[in-house]
Amino acid sequence: MKLIIVESPHKSDTISRFLGKDYKIVASKGHIRDLASNGKMGLGVDVNHDFKPTYTISKDKISVVKELKSDVKKADTVYLATDPDREGEAISWHLAEVLDLDPQTTPRLEFHEITKPAILKALNNPRTIDLKLVESQETRRIIDRLMGYRLSNILQKKIKSRSAGRVQSVVLKFIVTREKEIQAFVPVEYWTIDGDFAVGSKSLHAELVSYKDKPLKINNAEEAEKITSDLPKDFLIKAIKKENKFKEPKPPFITSTMQQEAFNQFHFSTKKTSAIAQKLYEGAEINGQLTGLITYMRTDSTRLSDEFIANAKTFIANNYGTNYLGKVHMQKQTKNVQDAHEAIRPTDLDLTPEVVKPFLEKDEYQLYSLIYNRALASLMASRITDSTTVSLTGNDYTFSANAAVEIFDGYYKVYGKYEDKDSKKSLPSLKEGEKLLLSELHQNQHFTKAPSRYNEGKVVKLMQENGIGRPSTYAPTITTLLARDYVENKKGSLIPTEQGDLTVDKLDEYFPKYMDASYTAKMESDLDAIAEGKVDKNTLLNAFWSEFQKYYDDADQNMEKVQPKEVGRNCPKCGSPLVLRKGKYGEFVGCSNYPNCNYIEKEEKESIDKTCPICGSQLVKRKSKKGEFIGCSNYPKCHYMETLDGKPLVKEKEEVVIPADAPICPRCHEGHLIAKKSRYGKTFIGCSNYPKCKYIQKDSDDGKKAD
Repeated sequence: MKLIIVESPHKSDTISRFLGKDYKIVASKGHIRDLASNGKMGLGVDVNHDFKPTYTISKDKISVVKELKSDVKKADTVYLATDPDREGEAISWHLAEVLDLDPQTTPRLEFHEITKPAILKALNNPRTIDLKLVESQETRRIIDRLMGYRLSNILQKKIKSRSAGRVQSVVLKFIVTREKEIQAFVPVEYWTIDGDFAVGSKSLHAELVSYKDKPLKINNAEEAEKITSDLPKDFLIKAIKKENKFKEPKPPFITSTMQQEAFNQFHFSTKKTSAIAQKLYEGAEINGQLTGLITYMRTDSTRLSDEFIANAKTFIANNYGTNYLGKVHMQKQTKNVQDAHEAIRPTDLDLTPEVVKPFLEKDEYQLYSLIYNRALASLMASRITDSTTVSLTGNDYTFSANAAVEIFDGYYKVYGKYEDKDSKKSLPSLKEGEKLLLSELHQNQHFTKAPSRYNEGKVVKLMQENGIGRPSTYAPTITTLLARDYVENKKGSLIPTEQGDLTVDKLDEYFPKYMDASYTAKMESDLDAIAEGKVDKNTLLNAFWSEFQKYYDDADQNMEKVQPKEVGRNCPKCGSPLVLRKGKYGEFVGCSNYPNCNYIEKEEKESIDKTCPICGSQLVKRKSKKGEFIGCSNYPKCHYMETLDGKPLVKEKEEVVIPADAPICPRCHEGHLIAKKSRYGKTFIGCSNYPKCKYIQKDSDDGKKAD
């Protein structure tokens, strides 16, 4: 039996359809181990001995590893087929280490789309684990652990912020800086003047643009009025300029541009876009056949394979005509780009959005259509418009009128619905030297606008442009900032919280070097150099750690500890001032003398004119991280909950049926051993006296605690 280990169970299901009985495809379900949280400072890294890492198998992966080891023993050949990026390479190496496979000889499969031809090609051309790439990824993980844990430690101790990191803190600074720019912005008044000119029975609308061939700036109403009084009634058509304008298609998607466009078009969060793209990559059942619909979705390269380009040219010629064929444009790459694999594209052009629509959810269809049309359009001809500019002069003032008419749609044939089209208005028949009467004039007051707040799409664009993070980190970084309550998402805009402001201010003050985007970008370049064998791992780590420790020691000694805000009342228990504190479920009022006094002021709950259907107690309004709900006042003894409109969220506890022959629990001797189902759907034997007794029967019958 040949064993192939992938990351995702869904991916394993798809690949299983392509291969015969000789193959077994299993999933590691992502990472199986990570740096431990023990040792000096809980880093899981021995900073005094060449930064030796200590890895531990994740608790939720112990059973997975056990099953994988069993499968490996039965297999004649083991293939590692994790994702084709640095993270995937590291997972393959961890699998090899844990499963006692030789990292230098174990075959590693690399494929960028989950289709039968791609899988078979990978099987015929296996490689081995790229240990330099693994070393680069391990260095990244160690630096992120060292910096993240130490920064988080000092922020928690000094200002009660929950975390910080090499990438997340720089991104937070982008958002905080933009908000400060908005708050400091002072609107500036300006005016514009436009007019309508009579052309027979028609009218020509034009804007006043210059005086004596210099751009015209109108600051206030007085200036606008003076200019208006200077304007003549008749204007001369000085020039009519016509030209064809060519608009080239945009390149196919990379991770960041896909996330930006999905946000702009459908208001998908980066997290949602990543999840949908993952599903499309891993496969969908189309007409009874399971296949991956797009290539690997974590990429920063706009390159397309020669095979896809050839197929696309044939498809375009057959479906739209040879005049729609465009050039293959070499796109300028941003810094730190890894060109290891292709842009995001459909795996099969015959699987058009219309073909797959019946088999996909609405959101999946929308994103697939966007990816499909963008990749196809990138190889199509430019859109051509006939652009006309008319200049009218009088008393040294110049008005300008513009119009654009599409004469060839080009790539707009497939991608036009996602882009704003130029105006199709046409101009009346005009001749140079012709005089026109200014029939109506308009003065318009304006004020400059503050810069707009960043949304998720713009943040991803900033990360890409500044070369910080990787395609796999864009969405998780934003998710972390939201989860830490450093920023809030209000109507699509990311707005820093008071805690987010404070975090950036303190990090900027005591760790300025690491808050500079250029530092983070340089670190990415250094990590690339490790992968290329140009930089020594320990040299980089030593240089980083020795300098970082100096910043940390200074902050530890000099950063002022922020005291909790007093609420103006004293503790009824010990008399100390009551203060605002932050807990797992938000802010609460507690004693400033904690931990000597653990008094917490209970929030007055608004009663509801209903009683609990389970215990009969009064129902009250409650709050959680997800918002308001109605719950039982007898909590935690009773867990009944319902929505504000009365829909139950928790069902009445079902009576446990204990079979007559059920054995007594060997641990508590009160309950009986019965069949149960976990939250993951697995059946196990456990004590009926749960949660008082957490006994679970193992195969060896010695029992263990439930998770």
